[in-house]
Amino acid sequence: MSDEEKGFSVKDRRMFSGGESEKPEKEVKPEDSAIKNETETPPRSEPAAGADDNRFEDMPLPEVNFPTFILSLNASALMHLGAIEDPETGRPSKNLPMAKQTIDILSMLEEKTRGNLTKEEANMLKNILYDLRIAFVREQA
Repeated sequence: MSDEEKGFSVKDRRMFSGGESEKPEKEVKPEDSAIKNETETPPRSEPAAGADDNRFEDMPLPEVNFPTFILSLNASALMHLGAIEDPETGRPSKNLPMAKQTIDILSMLEEKTRGNLTKEEANMLKNILYDLRIAFVREQA
């Protein structure tokens, strides 16, 4: 049997009350291990009855970075302001308290990241906050 097929050894070096300072080594084989091969994919669950087609399942996700995070929060705030439609219902709906909370989160991020953003990121955040605040005040009137 090659080294790869053998598995690995675990040596427990904890102190035990029974006077034993060391437990014997235990060989762990890959099939016994809780660690699974990362290339294995879990079985997919079946969609719920009456669920929409899985049109978003195969769409690639955008890169996770600060600008996409800010744009995601912007889209959420715009949805709560009723400026864009809710993806679940397909119709615009207003939820001003949620819009205010999202604007406050963006404002907090602006404050906490001040001095750590590129000029483009800082300008984008500043402009998004300005536009959202104006839209929020209009919706309250």
